[in-house]
Amino acid sequence: MKKNYKKLLFSLICILSVLTGCKKYYMDTGVHDAKYSGNMMQYMEEKKPFFDSTLTVIKLAGLADVVGKENITFFAPPSGSIFKSIKRLNVELRVTGKDTVSKLSQIKPEVWRNILSQYIFKGPNRLKDYPQRDTLSYLAYPGQGYTSYGGRIMNVGVIFNDAVVYNDKGAEISRVAYAGYRQLYLAYIPDLSNPQVSLMNIPVATSDIQPSNGVLHVLNKLKHNFGFNTDVFIEQAISAGISPPAP
Repeated sequence: MKKNYKKLLFSLICILSVLTGCKKYYMDTGVHDAKYSGNMMQYMEEKKPFFDSTLTVIKLAGLADVVGKENITFFAPPSGSIFKSIKRLNVELRVTGKDTVSKLSQIKPEVWRNILSQYIFKGPNRLKDYPQRDTLSYLAYPGQGYTSYGGRIMNVGVIFNDAVVYNDKGAEISRVAYAGYRQLYLAYIPDLSNPQVSLMNIPVATSDIQPSNGVLHVLNKLKHNFGFNTDVFIEQAISAGISPPAP
């Protein structure tokens, strides 16, 4: 029994050592070094087509200087997130008998700026700088509200996962609460008068990329539609008016 316990304890120590000693950051496109010598815009330019539409939206929103020069934290939505929201918008336009969007420039710059500003925060913040969040124990670990570049309050926090050890048959044999890997989340608050209700939690796929002008966190493209609430994005795009595609 003591022998098995020692083996189990050793396994947990190994897991924690790997997790806490990791110096690279992961996303669904591979492994990335944390430090980058250029600015955020240059980093994303190097990662095309993953950020192709993202870069276009930044420029259309008039935020290229902000993302490229100011000292910020940017929770970057990948191109796939933007594509999903445009796809939903086009479904709505077809249903109402309107022309669909074929170019991002057809959507007004103020719409892009208003929504994209929710992903940008002044000053650099890495994962270690954010408080803990626990969706199952929100009162104890609520994360924290941060004012975005556009003035909207967003919730940011880190989920501390459990460290779990399984036997060779896949059955769980040990679990240590909050001792596993940590994942950063950006959350949209639908009702600012009730900031703890119905938050839209978006996981970060890659955290702590450090260009020359701040910190870049990349959102999970599979878990996120640009604008958080796609219906709000659609409403803003249609209300502002959609331009015909340039010849």
